[in-house]
Parts: sequence; C-alpha cells; structure tokens
Amino acid sequence: MSDRALQHRRVHNLLLIQKLLASRDASSPFTLVLDSVEQSAGPLVRHYIHHAKASKMDVVFVSYESLKPPADVTALIKARGKDPSAVRKEIERCVSSSRRTLLILDSLYPLTTHPSLPLSSFLSSLPSPTTSLLAIYHTDVPLPSPSLSLTTTTTSSIYTPSPLTLLRYLATTVLTTHSFSQMLARKRAKEKSRPDPLFGTDEGKEGVLVGVGANDKRACVVEMEHRRKSGRGVEEWFFLPEVNGSGGVVLLEDQELYRRSDDREGRSDGVEARVELATFELGLTAKQRRDREGVVLPYFDAQKGAGGGGGRILYDMGVEDDFDEEEDEI
Repeated sequence: MSDRALQHRRVHNLLLIQKLLASRDASSPFTLVLDSVEQSAGPLVRHYIHHAKASKMDVVFVSYESLKPPADVTALIKARGKDPSAVRKEIERCVSSSRRTLLILDSLYPLTTHPSLPLSSFLSSLPSPTTSLLAIYHTDVPLPSPSLSLTTTTTSSIYTPSPLTLLRYLATTVLTTHSFSQMLARKRAKEKSRPDPLFGTDEGKEGVLVGVGANDKRACVVEMEHRRKSGRGVEEWFFLPEVNGSGGVVLLEDQELYRRSDDREGRSDGVEARVELATFELGLTAKQRRDREGVVLPYFDAQKGAGGGGGRILYDMGVEDDFDEEEDEI
C-alpha cells in the first residue's frame, strides 16, 4: 500500500471510530460488542459513556448482571429476572424522543436464552432516530443445548441460525475486544514463526480459566467491523487506552509498543532479564543501522567492470605481505 493510501486509510478510520464512539449522525443504530474473560467490554463501554456525556446525551443502562452501574449513567434499569416485555416498557419510559439517547445492554445472554422471545424483533424495536443501541455479548459463555422434546418449536429451532450469527447480521457495527498484552505475545510469536500462544480455556489445562495478561490495565485492542449504508464493510484494529489515560485512540499498527519488533516491555519469556545482564548492547540504534546500510562492500567494486568478463579478485598488498610471482599469475 502506498504512503498516500495508507495515510488516507489512517485518517478515515480514525475519524470513523471517533464518530462511532460519540454516536454522531446515527452512524451505527445497533453496535454489538463481543467480549470474553480475557478482555471485558468495560473499557470500551466507559469510552462510549464518556463521549455520550460530552455530547450531552442521555445514557440508559439496562443491567442484567452488573451489580454496580458505571458512572455518569442517566437512568438505570434493573432487568435481572424480569420479562422482556416489562423491560421494554421501562426502556420506553426512560427514553425520550426529543433527546439523543445511548441505550446500553450489559448482557444479551438472558435474551438469547429466553424460550419465547423473538430476538430480532425485540432488538429491532429498541433503536430509533434518536436512540443508539450498544449491546454486549459474551463469546465464552456457552448456550444451553436445545431441548430434544417434541414441541412445536423443535422443528423450527433446528433451522434457525445461532444467536451470535443472528446478532452479527442485525448489527451495523461489531466491536471485538482483545487483551493488549496477549496481542503483543501473538505478534512476537508470529515474528519468530512460532504458533500463536493459547490463553485461558483454550490452553486446555485443568483449572485454568483466565490466561496470562488478561484485561490489561494499560489499554485494550478493539477489532472493528463496520457496515456502511451502501453495504461496504470497513475493518480495522485500534488501540484504545483508558478514558483517563494518556493519549487517544490510534491504529494498532501505529502503537509504539506494537510497532517495535524488538519490544522489551511486557516480555514474559525471560528475554529482558538476559539482555539486562549482558555487558554490551545487543541491538542497533537508528544511526548505526543507517551507517551499516551506507557501507560499500568490496565485491560491489568488482561488479562495475565490463560484463561477461567474470569476477575479479581485488587485493591490496600490505607491508608485511611477501610477493609471490606464481600466486600473482593466478
């Protein structure tokens, strides 16, 4: 990709993620957030609430599993154990048609497992021209197996798509959160042509639920899949620091620690300790790399002669060398 195209993609996608976080111009009526125990959606939700309050939007938080709601929430709806129809009525009372509102569902699990709820109809009724929906789906929470009893819904459930497939189809934007430390570990493994490291339950170890480096406090990595009105999809990876942290949202490839291939911070394989014990510098500075690239090696001079004559041996005799006629004839 040329430098001009790269710069255009960088500026365009950064403006897009800022527009999505601020919920401007109804850019994404339904945003689906996919998280796991390795990286929760908490930092991303806090960014949404922070931008909503800066834009003077109302924030309605529907709590299915959160014991304590995030700060700066306008209205809190405790939906745990309630029927979806009752929850919808409470949402309608809290949402005003004259004010822009950000509606947050902290978990879609109770809705996806409800036996008689049409999920697509329920979610489609929540967004409006003044209301944007942000819903969280936990990818590592297993869904209950379908009932094998002969009911009227058994035949239809066989051919219906999975809840995650349906949610991806309905959402205009899908944001997947990843741990920054684990992304660095995967990048180091890829640079060394090693298989990707496994974390948490993927390790297959008994008793291990959360992997090393989960929920990095420095920042999280967000994988974006945005669907425009034209149907064209936009995919990008972002580095999202904490709301009160230093710096702003940048492309993952532009993040300093991720961009450096010889990154020393966050190493867990003992390489940093061995480097600090060395009595000399193992790496090269930028000036040393430029000086090394500017060195003209002797065999380059031999290639400047007329073509077809073969190679030439260039040798400058020193003071301590003996002159040998037989070797010089060769």
